[in-house]
Amino acid sequence: MLHKLKKVSSGVAEKAKSGVNTVRDKATKQDEKYLVALDIGTEFVKALIGKVQPDGSTLEIVGVGRAHQGLSEMQAGAIADIAGVVENCDKALNQAEEQAGISVRNAIIGIAGELVKGTTTTVRVARQKADKPLDIEEMEKIINVVQDRAQEKAKQQLAWELGGKEVDVRLVNSALVSIEIDGYPVTNPIGFQGKDVVVQLYTAFAPMIHIGALEKTAEELDLDLLAVAAEPFAVARAVIGNNPNQNLSAILMDVGGGTTDIAVINEGGVQGTKMFGIGGRAYTHAVERDLTVEYKKAEELKVGLSTGDVPAAQKAAVEKALGKTADTWLSGIELALSEFTKLDHLPHRMFLCGGGSSLDMLQERLEQTEWYKTLPFTRKPSVHLIKPGQVQGITDKTGDVNDHTFITAMGLLRVGMDTKQFNGGGGSIRDKLDKMLST
Repeated sequence: MLHKLKKVSSGVAEKAKSGVNTVRDKATKQDEKYLVALDIGTEFVKALIGKVQPDGSTLEIVGVGRAHQGLSEMQAGAIADIAGVVENCDKALNQAEEQAGISVRNAIIGIAGELVKGTTTTVRVARQKADKPLDIEEMEKIINVVQDRAQEKAKQQLAWELGGKEVDVRLVNSALVSIEIDGYPVTNPIGFQGKDVVVQLYTAFAPMIHIGALEKTAEELDLDLLAVAAEPFAVARAVIGNNPNQNLSAILMDVGGGTTDIAVINEGGVQGTKMFGIGGRAYTHAVERDLTVEYKKAEELKVGLSTGDVPAAQKAAVEKALGKTADTWLSGIELALSEFTKLDHLPHRMFLCGGGSSLDMLQERLEQTEWYKTLPFTRKPSVHLIKPGQVQGITDKTGDVNDHTFITAMGLLRVGMDTKQFNGGGGSIRDKLDKMLST
């Protein structure tokens, strides 16, 4: 089942000729009730097809697909070989659409990588007419000011990281964290009077070269791209769901094949996101290097440590190789969390997802070492894997979405529902403001 693949390369085109499937051919008009989420990870592409329920705010997963990525197709969470990634995405889509029995065009694709910058910016605006009620138009102007400042900050940060090289960036996600009017917190600012408006806004920006690669991938798959979402933001949306719990504070970590993506939620709002380039493949490479074995064998040994399948003679060497990388990974987490300087203290609940977090050693290091001592935690963090059943407003009809590796893709479906709800005119004023931010 192919999405009318266009010519990316002769190799992909040849494979497209032999892969046409009847289910997608029969779909002449897209059913607007369906969405597909593509989680293009370093190790796997995962595709989830969801059917939006009549209430418009919940969704049922009806199709699941997964395809393995080659070693050269992704680099630090970003696409390095468009043709290869398109082929893998198509395989995953084939599986999901065969299971769902429907061809889907409306897609949400995740974006990750060290160059995706997500942070919360605070701006105070002194209104000239304090007795005039706030309206949508004025809020748009205030939000534009915040976004402009955040974009300039993201460009400066990227230029510094890349040795002075200027990078074009584009907003991929925006969400209100909090609004205060004359010191009084409000969830819906429309209609309030007051002089001082303080807006806290989460924004995520990504380099145009990365966004362009995702847009090209969608084009070659003949998908209509509803949204590109920063993956840690998507994980946060999965956990927060439709009705944000203002008391929810947590650290979310998506450990993928190439990167670790962190989102900090403070009292129901996304405080910021950080990413760094250590994921599951770094552990495999460590075993490959230290034990002088092929990559495939190194992967087997890494996985076997958690399943008890490592030969006794090699167990100590595998543990040592993985342990060195785990120590570096913990340092990356410590550095990333140290940058959340606007918080008085960090949330003590930590939730992990992604294929990389399947390595038992990672959870053990987080629970059994004192890496957190230099950070502003009020107590020792508790560590848990996110379960699909914890994702708000999404149920699984297939029975195949059964572990923490699908959480990011489920979050992308949530972002897709947010987008459709806004475009369809539904949702609260806060929802409309949130979606207004990224349009």
